[in-house]
Amino acid sequence: MASQLWKALTRRRIEENQESKGELARVLGLFDLTALGVGSTLGLGVYVLAGSIAKDTAGPAVCISFLIAAIASAFAGMCYAEFASRVPKAGSAYVYSYVTVGEFVAFIIGWNLMLEYIIGTASVARGLSNYLDALIGNVISKTLYAAMPIRVLFLSEYPDFFAFGVVLLLIILLSIGVKESSMLNNIFTVVNLTTILIIIVAGSIKADPANWRISAEQIPESVTHAGSGGFMPFGINGVMAGAARCFYGFVGFDAVATTGEEAKNPQRNIPIAIVVSLVIILMAYFSISTVLTMMWPYYDQNADAPFPYVFEQIGWPTIKWIVNIGAAFALCTSMLGAMFPLPRILYAMGSDGVIFKRLASIHPKTMTPIFGTVVSGLLTGIMTLLFNLQQLIEMMSIGTLLAYTIVAISVLILRYQGKEYTSNMQSVTTMSGYELTPLKILKQILNLQNQKEITEMSNKVANYSIAILCIVTFVIALFVNYVGAGAFGNNVIESVILILLVNILLLNIIVIARQPVQKIDLAFKVPLVPFLPCCSIFINLYLMLQLDGFTWIRFSVWMLIGFAIYFLYGISHSEQGKRDKVEAEMIKRKYADQVRIVTKF
Repeated sequence: MASQLWKALTRRRIEENQESKGELARVLGLFDLTALGVGSTLGLGVYVLAGSIAKDTAGPAVCISFLIAAIASAFAGMCYAEFASRVPKAGSAYVYSYVTVGEFVAFIIGWNLMLEYIIGTASVARGLSNYLDALIGNVISKTLYAAMPIRVLFLSEYPDFFAFGVVLLLIILLSIGVKESSMLNNIFTVVNLTTILIIIVAGSIKADPANWRISAEQIPESVTHAGSGGFMPFGINGVMAGAARCFYGFVGFDAVATTGEEAKNPQRNIPIAIVVSLVIILMAYFSISTVLTMMWPYYDQNADAPFPYVFEQIGWPTIKWIVNIGAAFALCTSMLGAMFPLPRILYAMGSDGVIFKRLASIHPKTMTPIFGTVVSGLLTGIMTLLFNLQQLIEMMSIGTLLAYTIVAISVLILRYQGKEYTSNMQSVTTMSGYELTPLKILKQILNLQNQKEITEMSNKVANYSIAILCIVTFVIALFVNYVGAGAFGNNVIESVILILLVNILLLNIIVIARQPVQKIDLAFKVPLVPFLPCCSIFINLYLMLQLDGFTWIRFSVWMLIGFAIYFLYGISHSEQGKRDKVEAEMIKRKYADQVRIVTKF
């Protein structure tokens, strides 16, 4: 019984070349995909995040925080790009992990991607409502709070029906067709980038480098939280803490990877779109944060609406209103980009039978998963009614980071598997009659014979090493997080433990790097494997450990709901499970026929 359960949990989807059999319409070109990646990412991060981090966490060094976060995001982006080259199917990290790791892990990833997109869309809808409400004197919030106050500590102060209505409009738009919603996304993205360009040019005119050299004596006594002044008023710890927050400003580029069945030439265009969108996003964030902190002192920034406040302070009300209008368009674009992948994840999981199959039905006219779009939209709408912006943002990160981690691990697994492993996961070469000795195992661990072809032995060495790498990386992240980076120089025992763990990690990376790799032509490959995926795993795990206890509790509740759906429905309705049963019956029948023939003679 236990072995059958394990086999069901680890069964892997056989990915055939079915690119031409997809039901979704292939209408998205390179520009559409890049605009989707940029539009889904440049939203609340540009118009809110830079000011709040500059004021509370990093000071003018917020631009360095964005740079560090961009490097971390680039690692995850490169892993996504390689997977998109390998598996041009809808479903993002869900499909990728299903093909490489197994069904249960894939379900966990897909379920958490659903959480990311639901919370992401809801938070932007609520942010858009708050932004527009601020422009009209908080009329919406005051009216709704007076009419329907919610006096529950862990819920919103009032149900935001304006944000709920925006989500309903978005459902209608996405149900009409992917090409139409993509065209609107392109228009909004161009408006967004134009607004950002206006901010950068106008801000550069008023930029004063002296705001990066403010001494502690120049800070007013009324300011209680300003650090020591200068470029890094909160020190290197503030820069790193800022980078952890800035990382979430890059969440959204993975929306591009979900369009595998709607993209023209996905194996080429999706990797390029991911890389180009990340470069554009980094340039926007770095420039925005630079001019913002040069225009006005970091300690006097407005954490909720920094740019309108700064342009009002310097006496440029026209630019202020241009920014307000551009921000409204940008938030619409970000919401569209956040919502766009959600029905596709539901479509992929429903098609595989791991969640309710009704969610995968495609409308024959619009060629979109309308039922999945409506269900996901209603879930998002309920979130906007029940939770405020801060609560939604706190719930957003953990599923994304877990998905990024599994993608990085899957890149390593795929690189050291033979082609037969990626389909049926059967042995490349059998080990029957092969005598294992400690010397032979040691030779394979270090690959002393410079073996170029993948064997079962090399595959096992790589898999065990990858498992050890993940465990050691998690222990190091946990150790650094709870001990604190500044404590290692003062405590000999902690320093020795850290050095020992790092040495084990480096030796493990060397062992993995020595194994023969899969020879396959791809439009994009992650460079410096296994080093870069290992960096991505460490950063993602470290950032997950920064999340508070309430986030982990909410995450646990969401996962319990998912486990109930999978074990009560998905595990028995899995399409791959059905295919495996048919194949097993055919093999059993063939074996019985052979036995019957032998017995007859």
